[in-house]
Amino acid sequence: MPKVSDDHLAARRNQILDGARSCFAEYGYDGATVRRLEEATALSRGAIFHHFRDKDALFLALAQEDAVRMADVAAHQGLVQVMRDMLADPKQFNWLGTRLEIARRLRTDPEFRANWEQRSEELTAATLARLERRKAEGRLRDDVPTDVLLGYLDLVLDGLIARIASGHTNENLSAVLDLVEASVRRRE
Repeated sequence: MPKVSDDHLAARRNQILDGARSCFAEYGYDGATVRRLEEATALSRGAIFHHFRDKDALFLALAQEDAVRMADVAAHQGLVQVMRDMLADPKQFNWLGTRLEIARRLRTDPEFRANWEQRSEELTAATLARLERRKAEGRLRDDVPTDVLLGYLDLVLDGLIARIASGHTNENLSAVLDLVEASVRRRE
């Protein structure tokens, strides 16, 4: 049997993740049946589950990939910029449905919650590091602990995702993000 190249395996894995992302976004975790995943990826269940142990592992890999993408933006431009990008072009963020599904599963599935907490550390660490740098530069409030600022920004992010997912993307959300940004800045 011929050996499959690493590039081919990586391309196949990305194909699976891309198809699964749209499937989970459209049908939710429970509605993303194996048959629907096969249709969305244009691959057989054998090909899909050669790369991922099961549907849960596929969903976690997808969620982790999205968290890494968000962490990169958060580390360089801040979590408020992640929110501004989402607001500017919600269709670019086809992982919004995944994020909502993560929130639901965190609430209802203790095993998923434990796995997710291990995997979401990168986004938390990137955001905390940026907040600490901005605080050290004198740009952020120093009267509020950094972990409280992070909790606040996470709460706003979750609310924004819920608003966008429900189709409420009016001009006021940009002004709300201006207010959020101003609220974490150091007052002079």
